[in-house]
Amino acid sequence: MFGEPLGKPIRVLMVVENCPYLRDPRVQREAKALVAAGYRVTVICPTQGYPRHRAAGDIRILEFPMWQFTRTIPGYVVEFAYAMAAIALLSFWALLTGGFDVIHVANPPDCILPLLSVYKLLGKTFVYDQHDLTPELYVAKFGENGRVSAWLRALERYSYGLADHVIVTNESYKELAMQRGLVPEAKITVVRNGPDLASNRVAEVDPGLRSKSPNIIAFAGVTGLQDGLDGLCRALQHLRYSLHIDQFYCVIIGDGAALAATKVLAHELQIDDKMWFTGWVSDPEKYASYIATADICVAPDPYNRYNDHSTFVKIMEYMAAGKPIVGFDLRETRRTAESGALYARPNDLEDFAIKIAELIAHPERRLSMGRLGASIVQTRLAWQYSVPNLLNVYQSLAQSRIAALSPPSSPPEKAPEHTSVL
Repeated sequence: MFGEPLGKPIRVLMVVENCPYLRDPRVQREAKALVAAGYRVTVICPTQGYPRHRAAGDIRILEFPMWQFTRTIPGYVVEFAYAMAAIALLSFWALLTGGFDVIHVANPPDCILPLLSVYKLLGKTFVYDQHDLTPELYVAKFGENGRVSAWLRALERYSYGLADHVIVTNESYKELAMQRGLVPEAKITVVRNGPDLASNRVAEVDPGLRSKSPNIIAFAGVTGLQDGLDGLCRALQHLRYSLHIDQFYCVIIGDGAALAATKVLAHELQIDDKMWFTGWVSDPEKYASYIATADICVAPDPYNRYNDHSTFVKIMEYMAAGKPIVGFDLRETRRTAESGALYARPNDLEDFAIKIAELIAHPERRLSMGRLGASIVQTRLAWQYSVPNLLNVYQSLAQSRIAALSPPSSPPEKAPEHTSVL
């Protein structure tokens, strides 16, 4: 079914539920890497505009309207039920209009792979690309609920079991897949979310932002409920009113479910005059210019099981831009940034403010930390180092499939025990 025995390109159907293609750097990079290696790629994903079937270069995109309801458990249930119906219909359409050999599913949620498991009966190969730990993400957003957590763990285990290969974003996710998913190590590959240095340009400093303060602090990324924007506001309040440091200005680049509440909190804490919320920045050059202008970048994600095991894309983007980082002392944050960051005691907002103050007071330390972080990305963490891992997954799956489809070789004929000479 892989097509390779017949000399045809392998057809990959990538499925993502929670993010449009143009706003998901990981999916874009994976799709482009596969196309460059000779695969044919179709992506099913949501869109915030008018849904259509279109092409992005050589990548075919099948879109469905993104419906976002209230950020509550019932709201998520309705959202996922609708999205699963849309994905099921579009996957059938993809099967009829070009077909596919591999289904490459990104989570969350973890119900996509079980939904599409019927294609196993047609001999399709499954890749489970675990972007998030869904059970831990649920707890980080809503708190502990034994029944829901058990259900999410069951879906995760089922996804692990269905997959012919599991892709994860870091070593912590790999360890959990082996421990609670009982996935053999040979079936797991780490494909990190490193920045694509090939597309990076030297960004210009934004003069408007630069004029705000000699010390620009930046947060860049999704402003979700688990991302610690409320804690950042309280740390900045401590920086201003307890540590008496007023020479700073903080820019929040991005949007998400917590953005509106963060603006309200900033006003209540009397620091809104020291903050600028840009919202979503679709222009890559403008986004890069804001990061380039920053003197200190922050990752206020609090300690919990989800954050402790997860690698934040913003960390590596900060490092690629040569910026020093202040974050909490989380396992994967430290594994990624190493000495390119200062680590506050987990969830200690006063210590977080103190670490920011240390970097404000020592510009030379900021420069050395930034150079170290940039070197780590350039020599180890950039996307170019992840591409071979991704392609090795597909090569191994192709070889396994070819071997399974090849007829068994006949054993050599046994020579007669006795011969006669005429």
